[in-house]
Parts: sequence; structure tokens; C-alpha cells
Amino acid sequence: MNVEVLVVLPVLLPFLSAALSLMTWRSQVAQRVIGVGGTALLFVASCVLLYTTYHEGILVMEMSNWPAPFGIVLVSDLLSAIMVLMTGIMAFTVVIYSLSATDPEYEKFGYYPLMHLLHGGVAGAFLTGDIFNLFVWFEVMLMASFSLLILGGSRGQMEGAIKYVTINLVSSVIFLSAIGLLYGMTGTLNMAHIAVVLQGAESPMVTVVAMMFMVSFGIKAGSFPLFFWLPASYHTPPIAVSALFAGLLTKVGAYALFRMFTLMFMDDVQFTHNIILWAGVLTMVTGVLGAAAQFEFRRILSIHIISQIGYMLMALGLLAHTDIRSEVAVLALAGGIFYIVHNIVVKTNLFLVSGVVNQLLGSYELKKLGGLYRHKPFLSLLFFVSALSLAGLPPLSGFFAKFAVIRAGLEAYQWVPVFFGLLVGALTLYSMVKIWMYVFWRPLPEDHPMPERLNGKWDPKTIWMYAPIIVLTIATILLGVYGEPAFQVCLAAGEQLVDPSQYIEAVNPMDHMWLGEGE
Repeated sequence: MNVEVLVVLPVLLPFLSAALSLMTWRSQVAQRVIGVGGTALLFVASCVLLYTTYHEGILVMEMSNWPAPFGIVLVSDLLSAIMVLMTGIMAFTVVIYSLSATDPEYEKFGYYPLMHLLHGGVAGAFLTGDIFNLFVWFEVMLMASFSLLILGGSRGQMEGAIKYVTINLVSSVIFLSAIGLLYGMTGTLNMAHIAVVLQGAESPMVTVVAMMFMVSFGIKAGSFPLFFWLPASYHTPPIAVSALFAGLLTKVGAYALFRMFTLMFMDDVQFTHNIILWAGVLTMVTGVLGAAAQFEFRRILSIHIISQIGYMLMALGLLAHTDIRSEVAVLALAGGIFYIVHNIVVKTNLFLVSGVVNQLLGSYELKKLGGLYRHKPFLSLLFFVSALSLAGLPPLSGFFAKFAVIRAGLEAYQWVPVFFGLLVGALTLYSMVKIWMYVFWRPLPEDHPMPERLNGKWDPKTIWMYAPIIVLTIATILLGVYGEPAFQVCLAAGEQLVDPSQYIEAVNPMDHMWLGEGE
């Protein structure tokens, strides 16, 4: 297969699936078959893309054969390929879960086409090499995610959706304004070419534009102090939608920060990356304290998304205190990428578990729940594994993800961020223990009668909800116990990020020659 086709497939397949779903919208069976089949193909294509990128190097597709920087390009380096693979995994597992968890009424209003549209937008954002097209993919994601948020039209959903779309439109305005200013300074929209043009630039406007991108992507990632929209919206839609949002959407913002601030904005690293570092510290602290005060299952998990984003920002911000080409810089970026992978798996899984709990007990309020350890020990075990991984306990994936980031912080002599990183891990454990005690360990409150389904036999439909949870739990364990191959891929991705000349040469060899002359 032509390698250029591999790069476009993760974007093309979801849109083809969305089109087919719209053509068969009257048939629930057809919608589901296309949903499962389309996401399965996306998963396979993403696996092949990562394998090929790892073994053959950075892959580039020039749209309509227009070479960079004049045409639009799709670029698959290891960071992009890793993120696309995680998109494929989450898309497939969440659609399988949706077969039982999603109300048939929602399916009539475009649930599966919107899901495919969201998958395509996310994959496009990860693969584009053009900064304006990154904005376009963000808007595709925004349209699809807003529509999924309001499915059902409940009061809580509408309130959350309005807050979500309002702040994200503000982010989009800032993003588009920054693109306009950047184009005025560089005369190009190709990210690799922008990196070359900005090399050695001393204009204060470069820092201004960098800060605008930081604010825009910080809003989308849910970083301090721009995260207030997230806990108001992520717990309101159907549980499968919440799980997909929790796993992927904020990570697109984190990805954009990693891409921009390793490729384009590295000349003022002491200023910009220090801001990212301390924004990460404040994000993890405020997020974990906010979660500790909550007593609603999904709201706790939603606010914990914020605290976990802090670790990713910390990893990127550590570049302010290291030599960009050093082993410490590679370790910090690899740790951040591995943390993103771990968090996507674990956070999605915890939301899926909360959906099963709600189906069994009819509520997400912790004070109305209880008794599941006695009646559903296997479900309790699945939650226990993911909860401990989120808190960073060995030998699970969360421990090694945190270990890599913390070790990089120690080697960069950043004692305060390291201290708060460890403290937030302990407070995360407190929140997970609180959920465990209320939902699984203590008996069901006396004023809430025991549902008959707790003592009944397995419902065949329930298997479709358990299957993705089991798969993601196994992935969490394997990423911890046998995680070295995955971490080696992340290290290779970190090495590509600290040496942007690889990306630039793959996209436009002439730019690489210019870069070499500039050095």
C-alpha cells in the first residue's frame, strides 16, 4: 500500500462511515453495523500507520500533489501516529459500549454519524501539517461534540453545552487571530515552514502570538485558569459520549501545545515554557482539590481530567530548564506522551465503569450508591485497577507515566513542581478511595431499596458494556507490567520532537537546507 494512503486513511474512513450512516439513518441495525465496522477499520488503519511510521520514518502526504509549503500536507510523525492509534482504540471501544449503553432514541438523532464526524476531526487535528487546517479540524470537532452534548435535550445538557460551546468559540477566535498574525509575519501556513521562518526571530510579536496559541490551546486542554467549562459539561451527555470526550478531546489541546511549542516556538523557551510549567502545576493542584470536594461519580472524574492535564503540561514546561537536545528533555517529552496514552485509556475506562454503575443502581450520586463489591465483585475489580492506575500506584501504567515525568523534573532540579506532582498523586488516591468506599465497599443506603437486577443473571446486553472495560483494564495492566516497548516508542517520539529538523526535512527538504544554513 502507498504510504501516502496510510496517512489519509484515519481521516477518510470516519467521514466515509459518517456518510454511510446518514444514508442508512432509518435502520438502527445498519447504523450499528457501520459504527462497529467503521471504527474497527479506523483502529486497524491506525495500527498500520504507527507501525509504518516507526519503521520507515515520518510520512507525508501532499494533497493534490502540491508540494509544501504551497499545498496542504498531512504528516505522520511518531507523536501524531501514537495519538491517531489512541483515537482508533477509543473510537472502537466506545462504539462497542454504545451498543448497550446508548438510548435507541439518541441513535435516531444522528448519534453514530456524529461520532464518526468527531473521530475524523480528531484524527485530522493530529495529522495536519497546516496550521489553518488545524483550526478547521478543531471546528469540525466542536460542531460534532456540541451536537453530541445536546442529544436528548435535557436541561442539564443544554446548560453544559452552552458553556462548552461559548468558551470554545472564544478559544477559536483567539486561535484564528493568532493564525492571522502569524501569517502576516511569515507569509505561510505550513507549520514546518513557519518553524524555519521564525528561527532566530527576535520580534516581541512572536512571543505575543505564542501566548495567544497558549491561551487558545489551554482552553481546549482544560488548563488553569481556563478549565471552568469542563466540569460543567462533561458529566451531562450520555455516558458513552462522556467517556469519549474524557479520553480524547482535552488531549487534542495537549497535543497542539506539544506540537507548537516543540516545533515553532522554541526561541523564547525560558519565558513561554516556564509559563506552561507553572500553569501545569496550578492545573494539577486546582483540579485535584476540586475533585475532592465532589460527591457525584462523573463530576469527580470530569474534574480529575483537569488535574491529569497538569502532568502533561509539566512535562512540556520542563524544557525551560533543560538543554533542548539533552536526554532530560527527551525523557520529559516521552514521559508526557506516555502520560497522555495512559490517561486516555484509564480515564475512558473509569467513565465506562460509571455507566455500568448507573445502569445497575440508577444514579451517579455517591450517597445513593453502595453494595457493589458484594453483588458485582468483578466490576469492583475492574474499577479498582483503573482507579489505582489513575492515582499512580505500581505496577500499573499510571505509576510509570508519573515516574517518567517526576524523574525528568528531578533531573531538571525543579523541586517545587515535583513536590506538587507527588502531592496530587496522593490526593488523587483519596478521591478514588472515596468512590470505592461509597460505591463498592459500604452497603446500599437503607432508604434506597436493592434493585432486582443486582441479584439477577447476566443480561446479554451487559456483555457489550463489560467487554470494552475488560479490554481497557488489561491494557492498563500491560502498559505497566510490560510497558517498555510502548515507552520506547514514546522515547523515539520525544527524540523526534527535540530535533525538529527531522519533521522539517520530511515535509520540505528545501526548508531543511535553509535551516542548516541558519544554524
